[in-house]
Order: sequence, then C-alpha cells, then structure tokens
Amino acid sequence: MAQKMKEAFQKMAQNMPKGGAGSGGGGGGPGRGAGAAKAAGRAVGALAVAGGLGYGAYNSVFTVDGGHRAVVFNRIIGMKPIIYNEGLNFNIPWFERPIIYDIRTRPVNLQTLTGSKDLQMVTIGVRVLHRPDPNHLVWIYRHLGLNYDERILPSLMNECAKAVVARYNANELLTKRDQVSAAISQELSARARGFNVLLEDVAITHLAFSPEYAKAVEAKQVAQQEAARAKFIVLSAQQEKKTIITKARGEAESAELIGNAVKRNPGFMKLRRIDAARDIADIVAGSGNKVYLSADSLLLNLLGDADDKFTKGVHGEEKKGWLSK
Repeated sequence: MAQKMKEAFQKMAQNMPKGGAGSGGGGGGPGRGAGAAKAAGRAVGALAVAGGLGYGAYNSVFTVDGGHRAVVFNRIIGMKPIIYNEGLNFNIPWFERPIIYDIRTRPVNLQTLTGSKDLQMVTIGVRVLHRPDPNHLVWIYRHLGLNYDERILPSLMNECAKAVVARYNANELLTKRDQVSAAISQELSARARGFNVLLEDVAITHLAFSPEYAKAVEAKQVAQQEAARAKFIVLSAQQEKKTIITKARGEAESAELIGNAVKRNPGFMKLRRIDAARDIADIVAGSGNKVYLSADSLLLNLLGDADDKFTKGVHGEEKKGWLSK
C-alpha cells in the first residue's frame, strides 16, 4: 500500500507545470518545480516508511489471554512446533499468523437412541466436560482444526454409549447407573486420548425407555402390589379365623365353668344377680326418666323370693330333663 501511494505522488509531481512558459514570469521557474517534486517525493517516502513501521509494530506482537494457548503458522515452514503461553508474544508480520486455542474445560451434550442387552430401546443423554491437550495443539490444528470437538466428540460419544448400554439389561441400567456411567467414561476417555483430547468428567443426564416398556413396568408393579394386597387379605382372614375360634373356645369354656359353678353352688348366681342389680341401679339412678317396670324384671328384687323362684326353676328344669331321658 505504501509503495502504491509513493508511486501516485510521483506521478502527480511529474504532471505539475515545469516553468514560466505562458506565465509571463522571468527565470528560475524550472528550478523551483524540480525542488517541489523532490520535496514531495521525500514526504511520500517518509510517510511510507512510517506506515510500514507502524504496520510492523502493530502486527509483530499478539496477546494470549488467560486460559488460552497459541500456535503460529509460518508462510515458509508451515506450523511452528512452539506452544505460546499466556501473555505478550512476538511474531513476524505477514509471514506468521497466530492461532489461539481455548484450553478451558467446556461441556458438550449428546442424546442418542440405542438398544439394551434385552433388546429394549433406551434414550440416553450424556454430558462430557472436555479440553484440548495443551502440549499437542499443533497436532490438533493440523488434523482437526479449531472445531475439534464438533468433529470427533459426537461420533465417539454415540459409539461408546451404544457399546456400553448393549452390555446391560434395561433394569440394570437403573440399578447399576454408576457402573454404566463409569464404563462410558473409561471407553470415551481412551478413544478421545487418541485425538489428544482430555476428558474431565462424563455423566449420564437422561435415561428413558420406550413407552411400551414403561407401561409393562408399571403393569408389573401394579400386579405385584395387588398380589401383596391379596396375600395380606388372606393372612388377615386366617388370623381372624383363629381369633374367632379362640374366642368361641373361650366362651364355651366360660359357659361350661359357669354351669358347673351354678350346679355346685347356687350362691354363684346370687352373686351375679347382685352385680347385675348394682349396675342396673346405677343406670336407673343416673337417668332422669321414671321407671314403671317390676323390680323382678329389672333384677332389683334382692330381698324377696326371687332367688328361691330361680332355684326352683333350675331344679325343675333338671327334673324335666331327667324324666325326658
């Protein structure tokens, strides 16, 4: 550019009038024209030199920010084998061009559909934290370029995820999720290391099964719950049966004991009558209503001949039963 400007100014100087022909002036005209042309040429040369120096000074340095590294492409020898660190660095203007790499950890997500060991379709999402190897940036630029992650990681993640998921059944993908994640991380790290890409972390972020499998699992869980409920009902019925039998045996034994006690000692019934009369009397006394029933009906006649009538009735029943035999 500076050379073109210099040539333009020289052409302008050559086209300027040479002297006083037709100007009506005296001598000295050609000398002044030549001096003006030389002065213009010197000015153009100075401007060109200043512009070249400014261009060279501006393009001879470049800055590498924190978390970045740089490699330099030389127009003569190609890629230089030097890795430039953070800070101010120097290069040859026009002959060399710096390429800046971000070596900080970056995430990439992938979701793929694959099949499990029992041929169930599984949708799995994997998140990978990766960064380029700072010591092999020249190789990465030569073979992969700046967008190295877009070139290799999707295919590697897809292949490794499918290869690992195929080793496990559908239920094992849930119960052994940490093992599945570790296996994917191990295989993916080994594959990415061949491309000089370092993996910081690999995690499973999403795991979903087909709608048919989800419905089958839900139906299985419902059937198991129904079976457990039926088993509980059976156990409850058996326990209730045992309770009823035990209660019936207890009542039968109680009735037999009471009958034997009455036969051996009629006073037992008198004692029971007194207890019953006490309870009935408490109820009647606490009630605000008037009672018009007979004391014999309420079992409150403890001083009359109710006990004798009851004893005679018991003996009469025994005699009738003996005669009937």
